[in-house]
Amino acid sequence: MAHSHKHHHSPRNGTTLAFWLNLIFSIIEIIGGMLTNSTAIISDAFHDFMDALAIGAAVLLEKISGKKRTSTFSYGYRRFSLLSALTMSVFLLVGAVLMIGTAYDSFLSPKVVDSKGMLWLAVLGILINGFAFLRIKKSDGHGHAHDHNSRAIMLHLLEDVLGWVAVLIGAVVIYYTGWYWIDGLLALAIAGFIGYNACKNLISTMKIVLQSVPENVNLQQLHLELKSIDGIEDIHDLHVWSIDGTYNIGSLHAVVDPNGKHAEADVLLSIVKLMEKHTIQHPTVQLEERKGNCKLIAC
Repeated sequence: MAHSHKHHHSPRNGTTLAFWLNLIFSIIEIIGGMLTNSTAIISDAFHDFMDALAIGAAVLLEKISGKKRTSTFSYGYRRFSLLSALTMSVFLLVGAVLMIGTAYDSFLSPKVVDSKGMLWLAVLGILINGFAFLRIKKSDGHGHAHDHNSRAIMLHLLEDVLGWVAVLIGAVVIYYTGWYWIDGLLALAIAGFIGYNACKNLISTMKIVLQSVPENVNLQQLHLELKSIDGIEDIHDLHVWSIDGTYNIGSLHAVVDPNGKHAEADVLLSIVKLMEKHTIQHPTVQLEERKGNCKLIAC
């Protein structure tokens, strides 16, 4: 068997700062939501608090994932991040359902809210989440791509910025019109948005757990390109799955021409390079030499 191991260590600069900013601001939101009597802000406080926990878990699990393999965990600790993703997604989904009930009551029976307080909290939310987003985006000064955790955190922060822009617009409308039902409408929208993303994350995580082909790998295209390599007669038992959504594993059997002009080592190298090109960091290849009706396995 031929194995290829590549371990990438992306920078963690900025994620710890994003964690503390989200945690502190979620506490500010809870207090501000109670003072302004805004259901929308209290709902978003729950969202930001869960984001802070998710970022904290991402930072912690990124450190754990760097631990060496053991006789118990032969692939290492990368899959531990899935436990956090599953827990967070379920918790967010349950919380979203509860928030929808509260938001619906607020929409049917509007309460007087402090639109000026909402406005200032929205501005603060845009500034803090926007700063955290830019901090993570610029954290890598070496031109390397951000890892899965960093990209996910950046997406969360960008979503928060857009959510606060909606709250800002709602606060302005309430200030000039006195339509307090808009607060309940915003809360419903935020809760629905949280529920939608929680379901999407849950489905995505379950696909990894069930070892589906990663979304960034085109299995049919990979199969065609493998068969086109000089010296290969056939490809079968091609499997690709992911450990944690970023580290992909692939295995295959390749039937080679024993009388071909290409050495098995060259064919093997071409296969490994092609699989790595298709974002498969851990390829395992079994070569089979066809001799009449017999196959000689060369590993």
